[in-house]
Amino acid sequence: MNLLDLTVNQLKRATAIKEQIEKLNQELGSIFGVPAKSRAASTKKRTMSASVKKKIAAAQKARWANLRRAKSATRPVKPATKAKKKKFSAATRAKLSAKLKAYWAAKRAGKK
Repeated sequence: MNLLDLTVNQLKRATAIKEQIEKLNQELGSIFGVPAKSRAASTKKRTMSASVKKKIAAAQKARWANLRRAKSATRPVKPATKAKKKKFSAATRAKLSAKLKAYWAAKRAGKK
């Protein structure tokens, strides 16, 4: 269910239920002797040093270079030409045109 489809009362009820669940989880943790998790601890950011970032960037550039090199080696010298269009003769075009006109005339007559 989409949160945007919920009414205000449904959202209030959902938050109340969620708070009850959190309280019960804390009580359960205290019974088993598990320390309660604080939200601040779960949002800790992991950072990378500048040297590690440079190593990762260099490795990725090398991967892309190898990929481009492999593609250029397998690419044909002459680019592929477009597929040739089928050409109808004037007589064939006239026959198709007459058939389509008859089809649409019948369709229009059927709607009236």
